[in-house]
Amino acid sequence: MSRPDAFDALRQHWIEIRVYYEDTDFTGMVYHANYLRFFERGRSDFLRDAGVSHQDLLARADPAAFTLTHIEVDYKRAARVDDLLSVRTRCVGLKGARMLFQQTCLRGEDVIAEGRITAVMIHPDGRPRRPMPDVMAQLQAFVYQAEDS
Repeated sequence: MSRPDAFDALRQHWIEIRVYYEDTDFTGMVYHANYLRFFERGRSDFLRDAGVSHQDLLARADPAAFTLTHIEVDYKRAARVDDLLSVRTRCVGLKGARMLFQQTCLRGEDVIAEGRITAVMIHPDGRPRRPMPDVMAQLQAFVYQAEDS
């Protein structure tokens, strides 16, 4: 079941993440690889709230999963212990077998990191597979709609 209320009017999904000591490096700043974890949480919640859970995909008669084929991250500012971050996730396109995401980690209005991620559908053993039409149709309703559309 989807939770469309987890999305704003532009179909952007938001989660909050508190920075803990374990997220930081010896300088007290968030370790760069942890932004990938924050983005992963955002995408997983996006999918779940759009009605496509990882567990449901694996439990199907024709099981599937998602894997990433491209990750690009731009680091803009440092986040530190106790910061409250917001992760915005936008699915900006479903192109053939690819799902394209833009994600932004913010502290208030300040952009901390931006990511561009490509995900594809695979069989549980890792082989690529065609996207499931019903899953893609479900996700189509949550593709980001820019304000000028």
